Amino acid sequence: MNKTVIIQGSSRSGGDTNKIVNYMASKNTIDVIDLHNKNIGHYDYEYKNKDDDFIELITNIIKTYDTIIFATPIYWYSMSGVLKVFFDRISDILRIHKDTGRQLRGKNMAMISTSNHDDLIDGFNMPFVESAKYLGMNYLGDIHTYIKNDTLNEKIKLRIDDFIKHIKDIV
Repeated sequence: MNKTVIIQGSSRSGGDTNKIVNYMASKNTIDVIDLHNKNIGHYDYEYKNKDDDFIELITNIIKTYDTIIFATPIYWYSMSGVLKVFFDRISDILRIHKDTGRQLRGKNMAMISTSNHDDLIDGFNMPFVESAKYLGMNYLGDIHTYIKNDTLNEKIKLRIDDFIKHIKDIV
């Protein structure tokens, strides 16, 4: 059975990205992990952050889920800093906890981005696509969503529903 998790990487637990994540999770059997509520330090070569939440979290994600959907607001034309730190820390499971890192192979990855306009720049998804490739994961695709006037409109709900159907059809 394919279990799916959304990893929300936003600086606001209850912000616009969370509205998108909640819509997706409420209509499907999808768990949510909010990185804002985790203590995950920046990557460093000396492994000074070994006692933070990252290793336990990533180990649990790998053991529990087959499909990982990253949800991020767009900050300065890029993924959020919270999510970037999480991605950087994947180096820990490639350098130090190699058996854990190898277990990412064959898992599925997707991405959903959020902003205030339907205006995603070309190439935004590149770090996700290339990271999935490097890790031996199957990249299932991505969508861009937006919240305008604090509202998730019907066009975006349909886009999300089609995206989830696409993912379910592949896996």
